[in-house]
Amino acid sequence: MSEARININELKGEGSDMIKELTTFLKEKTNAKVEAETDELVVKGEEANVSRTYLRVLLRKFLHKKELRDYFRVIGGKENTLIVKAKKAPEEEE
Repeated sequence: MSEARININELKGEGSDMIKELTTFLKEKTNAKVEAETDELVVKGEEANVSRTYLRVLLRKFLHKKELRDYFRVIGGKENTLIVKAKKAPEEEE
């Protein structure tokens, strides 16, 4: 049994429905147990289904599907942790 954490602190600004959809999406794709905590999702399941690389791909797919790919990116955190981080808006040139 393996465990991975996904920090969704900045994604929470999109609303609780977005977090529920992400939780459901991850459950369907990984066949793992996904628990929503205050600022993160905890994914518990088989080693191959909750690898950092696979979860990163799934998070990117989810952001793309929800048309949030331009506003958020997925970066690695500490051991077995991924962070969904808001992209800095490019400053407009005058």
